[in-house]
Amino acid sequence: MKVIVSAFSNLYTDQRIEKVCETLHNAGYEIKLIGNDWGGMEAVKRPYPVKLIAISSKSLKTAYAEFNWKLFKLLKQTADKNTILLANDLDALYPNYILAKKLGIPLVFDSHEIFSEMPAIQGKISQKIWRVLERKLVPEMKYMMTESFSYARWFSEKYSVDPIVIRNIPRRITERIEMLNNNPKILLYQGVINQSRGISQAILSLKFLTGVIFKIVGDGPKRVEYEQMVRDQNLENKVQFLGKLTPTELRKVTITADVALSIEENGGVSYLYSLPNKVSDCIQARVPLVMINFPEMMRVYNQFKVGEIVENHNPENLANKIKTVLENGRTFYQSELGKAAEELCWENEEPKILQLFKKVEKENF
Repeated sequence: MKVIVSAFSNLYTDQRIEKVCETLHNAGYEIKLIGNDWGGMEAVKRPYPVKLIAISSKSLKTAYAEFNWKLFKLLKQTADKNTILLANDLDALYPNYILAKKLGIPLVFDSHEIFSEMPAIQGKISQKIWRVLERKLVPEMKYMMTESFSYARWFSEKYSVDPIVIRNIPRRITERIEMLNNNPKILLYQGVINQSRGISQAILSLKFLTGVIFKIVGDGPKRVEYEQMVRDQNLENKVQFLGKLTPTELRKVTITADVALSIEENGGVSYLYSLPNKVSDCIQARVPLVMINFPEMMRVYNQFKVGEIVENHNPENLANKIKTVLENGRTFYQSELGKAAEELCWENEEPKILQLFKKVEKENF
């Protein structure tokens, strides 16, 4: 059975798409992955075909339109009656929806977030456009996945759909992880460098911390601004920007940290209801976290005490929570991190994906 997977997101760094494709590929599905080269794209090497659509647009708004038009034409050339379409997020859904209707083939929608409620588009005309598209398409989704229980409840209440929850969590790390005696201690942020991630407050928290270096892994539209902020605050000796790393390179950095941050701001329900990838990445690496008290992070914390909870983004308050973790020491949290790692791993999500696709096959072929 052929599965054509499409997404606008960066395939080089999108761990969820890579894991879903790997799961389906290993189960015997014929995978074809379609993305694009917007913003520049490193080589994507996978054991199945990967096609990157060339984007000539200079702005993101026109890039979305160009991608969707070219994606539709490519799907028409590639899909047939024995195809399952898998669209990742709202920005790749419309051409998949049109072709699924045209050919009478099934479509699976994987919503990584609540796209129409992302902080970057709050109050903009683009938000109105995405909301219109969401209201038109999401109620039509018979087969749907999403990343958190809170997302699933939101979609269910708003559009009367029934998404299955496939958490974006890593594979289980089975090898022994050595606890390093770092000096200075390593504070870690990993992820997109964007607004509403708590990065600026974390930088300012360093004014209240000694013997700590803050490593920021990733890239994004706010990187230049935050680099300037570090210079303005005379914190160059306390902050390192490591740039965008492959998942393999990232894991090597993650396991060295003494404490990691997941302190997103409430820029809308897409962030409020998220379970950021970094939480489970750090759990697998047995690195304790300072997490904001959002529903999905509290869900993890209430079951496994994998770090400390912070109630606001005040830099001094944040620094105190970081101090608590550092004073307790990484070893203090290992028992709870180990229990959480057994639960929050991709091996526990794979059966749900395969069950969904078997259902799609049974009901459509």
